[in-house]
Amino acid sequence: MSKPPIAASKDNPFVIGLVSISDRASAGAYEDKGIPALQEWFDKALISPWRAEQRLIPDEQPLIEQTLIELADRAGCHLIVTTGGTGPALRDVTPEATLAVGEREMPGFGEEMRRISRHFVPTSILSRQTAVIRGTSLIINLPGQPKAICETLEGLRDANGTLSVEGIFAAVPYCIDLIGGPYVETRTEISRAFRPKSAPKPVSA
Repeated sequence: MSKPPIAASKDNPFVIGLVSISDRASAGAYEDKGIPALQEWFDKALISPWRAEQRLIPDEQPLIEQTLIELADRAGCHLIVTTGGTGPALRDVTPEATLAVGEREMPGFGEEMRRISRHFVPTSILSRQTAVIRGTSLIINLPGQPKAICETLEGLRDANGTLSVEGIFAAVPYCIDLIGGPYVETRTEISRAFRPKSAPKPVSA
């Protein structure tokens, strides 16, 4: 990284694309629960100012690709998270769309999400979630169910509520630093943003 990251602020917020991918929800057949679950979790986890760009779209690969490109290239999203369409069904094409628009794959995110979900359901191995970088945007495919969204972002807790396995979001803020996005701080009781001790400290805009 050539220069220190600039801290997210009211004038320079962390911009997150929230994309729910569902034929039936986008057609109004039932209420979408993906975007509200994401909004609630980020409101709870982030200290830094942030704003959302929300999209509810059907399982159509060209439209998913178009949406991801628009959010990354024109809406200025530093992070884009999708929910839905990552299973083995014929209509599940979110990973294909994500890989098609990405410039660099980040397979560790998908590997860790499956590992976390495997503690709850054996069918987690059927998930094809992945992540990519496009320009200065990190794009991550999340599970479709609100409970699973929280578990993979936040991690696993024991009976006392103590975090026993870090969720994937612990690695996201430092990744955003490395690709040129704003410095993001979290509430450590929800999700600890891990950065190496050698990581540059943020500067004000």
